[in-house]
Amino acid sequence: MDGNEIKISLHERITEVPAPVWDACACPEEAICGRPEDPFTTHRFLKALEDSRSVGTGTGWHPHYMTAEVAGEVIACAPLYLKSHSQGEYIFDHNWAHAYERAGGRYYPKFQVAVPFTPVTGRRFLTRPGFEEAGRAALVQGVTEVAERNGISSLHLTFCTEAECEAGSALGLLPRRTQQYHWHNRGYADFDAFLADLSSRKRKTIRKERARAQEFGGEIVALTGDAIRPEHWDAVWTFYQDTGARKWGTPYLTRAFFEEAHAHLRDDILLVLALRDGRPVAGAMNMIGARALYGRYWGCIEDHPCLHFELCYYQAMEFAIDHGLDRVEAGAQGEHKLARGYLPVPTHSLHWLRDAGFAEAVARYLEAERAAVNEDIEILTGYGPFRKPQMEDHQ
Repeated sequence: MDGNEIKISLHERITEVPAPVWDACACPEEAICGRPEDPFTTHRFLKALEDSRSVGTGTGWHPHYMTAEVAGEVIACAPLYLKSHSQGEYIFDHNWAHAYERAGGRYYPKFQVAVPFTPVTGRRFLTRPGFEEAGRAALVQGVTEVAERNGISSLHLTFCTEAECEAGSALGLLPRRTQQYHWHNRGYADFDAFLADLSSRKRKTIRKERARAQEFGGEIVALTGDAIRPEHWDAVWTFYQDTGARKWGTPYLTRAFFEEAHAHLRDDILLVLALRDGRPVAGAMNMIGARALYGRYWGCIEDHPCLHFELCYYQAMEFAIDHGLDRVEAGAQGEHKLARGYLPVPTHSLHWLRDAGFAEAVARYLEAERAAVNEDIEILTGYGPFRKPQMEDHQ
């Protein structure tokens, strides 16, 4: 092989790519600062999904991890899945699927470059430092060629970074814009300093909510690393099942995932639990990145006023302030987050459709959708809780 030739390979198990090799592309910063920017694309997280059978046979998420090599060295990789449905993605393409199939096409299976069940922005083209341009180009060319060769209808890279969206657009992929709510730490010394940025009415409301939450009759604890005990996962699983059953029917993660999380991901996790007489009655699970805290799952076995806001939002803010994190990403959906300091921000995805006519129609739709999303973000930001000078700074 010529030394400059790039070799593309697909792997059905993450263990076919050694952890140091994968993480050299996914999170090279971890060796310097001790934490990955994105804990969800680490080898250990993807392996936990696979080993727990949260992905794989019977789930509709079949792994095909992609790597790009030059002279025997992996310069780029991507978490690629063959999908037989559009569940667990949070960037919705159900209407595309229905339209394509009504026209006589076959939309599934499709390719998805993503972290399953995880609406969190992060790099999807995982490249070693210095190989960003070559690595991205090789992965895009590789996955679209595989799709063409095998009659795969489409490719979707969801919750990619803005920089990747721009680069992918230049490589011929269709950009899509959606939005989430994130809280940004403006160098606050403590939670009161954040409250000082708010209008008087919103400040009073949040203080009342926090006081009301404390009336559940117990204590709230924040646990990470070895402070998380095996029995805590029994409670988390119960909470997860309860919320999943109410929101989308069947939870995506298996019970075994939480065992894998305890064994291999404890240092990446923050659990915020409401305990009464030592028994968890509600809780929130977060993942910790180098610069952000990512809210993931919440649940309860008892309903208490404002406890959801306290565990999911205010405790997360305090952790971010105490640990110097830039922001809290509280997951998909939820305009109720706006009043609590979480402002709308754009999220990005990239799409490739094998059928040229269908791709043209989708491109027109995406252009109109982007304009609507931009307008929504501008309007919603204006409804944020910040005092006017601070709101102008946020905008």
